[in-house]
Amino acid sequence: MDEKNADQLQLATLGGGCFWCTEAVFQEVAGVRSVTSGYSGGSAETADYETVCSGTTRHAEVVQVAFDPKVISYEDILEIFWATHDPTTPNRQGNDVGPQYRSVIFYHDEEQKAIAERSRAEVAPKLWERPVVTEISPFESFYPAEDYHREYYRNVGNRNPYCTFIITPKVQKFRKLFKERLKTGS
Repeated sequence: MDEKNADQLQLATLGGGCFWCTEAVFQEVAGVRSVTSGYSGGSAETADYETVCSGTTRHAEVVQVAFDPKVISYEDILEIFWATHDPTTPNRQGNDVGPQYRSVIFYHDEEQKAIAERSRAEVAPKLWERPVVTEISPFESFYPAEDYHREYYRNVGNRNPYCTFIITPKVQKFRKLFKERLKTGS
């Protein structure tokens, strides 16, 4: 992204379980310029897949979403987030279990914090019957995932059974619920 447009973009850092799933959804959202899978929220000064999966660093698998607030609001980003993962299961999304798969929002400023807290209290309960356990924490650092994890669904698609049975239904759910939010050509 060029410097001129970068000044107009905002960041959202979200953990909705496996970053492959969350990345695949947000890559299709109009107004989203980039989605980068990675790790955030841990105690170590660096993160990689092996150490994060060990559960010792407390990092979560996240996506960092660069979006144009003139096209899509942070509130709308969060509504998509709530609708496309299960925010009611602590340290788990489906068969993915461990603290790295927790539901989490890392806010970048006090305005995002307030919006996230309001959204968790008002929007998420309309979508989920069970109590929402999503953590809301200050953003501190982000470590991009290894190359083989980035754009995983685009590169592998339904050649991987995990994608077929886990990611494809989430993407289809997004497309059905948020037709007006699809990028042109998605």
